[in-house]
Amino acid sequence: MSRKSGLQKIINVAVWLTGVIVALAVGFAMLPGGALSGNIPYIPEIITTIAAWIVIIATIIGVISAIIKALS
Repeated sequence: MSRKSGLQKIINVAVWLTGVIVALAVGFAMLPGGALSGNIPYIPEIITTIAAWIVIIATIIGVISAIIKALS
């Protein structure tokens, strides 16, 4: 098993953090009052809102899970 270099670890954290930020940005934009609310064609707003909360909650669970894994 190869060990990761310091630079590789920094790049991995940066990519992971970018994914978290993008997921949260899209999730919050889909909520009522957000930039995407009501602007997604053919999908009722209630479905968009439910999907937004699923994205937000799943992202938060993923962050917590990654922190716990890193600390153990």
